Amino acid sequence: MAISPYLGGVGLGCLIVSFLVSLYYNTILTWVLWYLLNSFQHPLPWSACPLDLNRTGLVEECWDSSAVSYFWYRQTLNITADISDSGSVQWQLLVCLAASWAVLYLCVIRGIETTGKAIYFTALFPYLVLTIFLIRGLTLPGATEGLVYLFTPDMQVLRNPRVWLDAATQIFFSLSLAFGGHIAFASYNPPRNNCERDAVAIALVNSMTSLYASIAVFSVLGFKAANDHGRCLDGNILRLINAFDLPDQSISRDDYAAVLARLNTSRPEWAAGLHLDTCRLEDFLEKSAAGTGLAFIVFAEAVLHMPGAPGWAVLFFGMLFTLGLSSMFGNMESVITPLLDLGVMPRGVPKELLTGLACLVCFVSATCFTLQSGSYWLEIFDHYAASLNLILFAFFEVVGVIYVYGMKRFCDDIAWMTGRRPGLYWQVTWKVVSPLLLLTIFVAYISLLASTPPSYKAWNPQYEQFPSRQEKPYPGWVQAICVLLSFLPALSVPAVALVQLLARRRRKQQDVQQDVGPKLQDGGVC
Repeated sequence: MAISPYLGGVGLGCLIVSFLVSLYYNTILTWVLWYLLNSFQHPLPWSACPLDLNRTGLVEECWDSSAVSYFWYRQTLNITADISDSGSVQWQLLVCLAASWAVLYLCVIRGIETTGKAIYFTALFPYLVLTIFLIRGLTLPGATEGLVYLFTPDMQVLRNPRVWLDAATQIFFSLSLAFGGHIAFASYNPPRNNCERDAVAIALVNSMTSLYASIAVFSVLGFKAANDHGRCLDGNILRLINAFDLPDQSISRDDYAAVLARLNTSRPEWAAGLHLDTCRLEDFLEKSAAGTGLAFIVFAEAVLHMPGAPGWAVLFFGMLFTLGLSSMFGNMESVITPLLDLGVMPRGVPKELLTGLACLVCFVSATCFTLQSGSYWLEIFDHYAASLNLILFAFFEVVGVIYVYGMKRFCDDIAWMTGRRPGLYWQVTWKVVSPLLLLTIFVAYISLLASTPPSYKAWNPQYEQFPSRQEKPYPGWVQAICVLLSFLPALSVPAVALVQLLARRRRKQQDVQQDVGPKLQDGGVC
């Protein structure tokens, strides 16, 4: 609004996006808290399949998939097979959701005064845990293969434009760009704060932290892949021994490849009849899931193979909870600060009450994610609520500052703050590179959404290819919600601009009427 009243919708849109992201982001913290609470037991509840009702065997759904997947999809989410089937509220998740919002409220109750203290723990504790996992992970078998897989580029994947679009939108979340949190926190800085140094430091620390975390994670994932690969080899070796009536332990894992090659050469029809599984370490490395599956399935299973599994589970999910909390600090600041600036509540109302009301509204709104279909809706919010809008808001912010406020005035402000004017690199980036990149990503993202029919992967035990997830198209009414989420926050920009334009015209008309009135009165006197 200070730069141009017609761009006031950008701030309102950032508030809406931060609100929507807070709803589903804290739901992920709810799941993390549930796993954290279940980690304080031995053995871990996702280490083995439960018995069926007759207690004569294992639950069929668990037997057909795995103990880790069963605990996640059935015992945690109790997920439905279709998004149209909402199901009932999962009360254990509702209680954890309330606890997550209560903890967050206590951390942000007085704004920067309380978050500034909490951030010391929520920011430093994950580094400690990552270091522990890094040291432990590098000593595990298979860690080298995991790191080689991490740092070996796959040109076929890199040629996929969706990968670059995902990377571009991911950096918005990683750096919290266009959310409004940076602007809210920056308002607490002294006027002559060195903003250039802070911007470079944040970008470098973020990139180095991502690299540091990826080394720790992929060393553990390499260990899991090596374990899965070993079990696959053991299964094939057992088939060979039984088929040819060989002595036990007559074929080792190291000898398996040579034995199989000799069998394919001498008796290819026998080898084909054994229906041996294809055991390639690269295949198991590529099966590493993304998103929620990485934490609650892949990593949860990897922890099972580590000595002292409950302790590692507590460290891992405790780290995720503190990481999520620190991210939520910025999200909630992006919601509460604009509400304070807009004067939504009377001035006599304390900030603690406004913060509590904001957290309560978010908690009530997020209860839909505790339904049995909640994880499907969380994926929708994750895919459609923020990415497109953040790109647009970043574009308007750059254009507003550089072309509306003016490059010269902006550089003068930075020179006053830091003592030196921005160099040619910064000016070219702000004026040309950033707007063009953002516009290109926006157009490419729209093209991708238009060319790819929206679908989701359902967990359906009746699916013939179970435990693979069944891909289903979204119903028409769900697609309408996807479109609404994609463009509703961005519509605040033209809406506010239109309101400001109408208000300006109304003021002009009133000014004209006030000027004409005295002239008419003067004419009547003459």
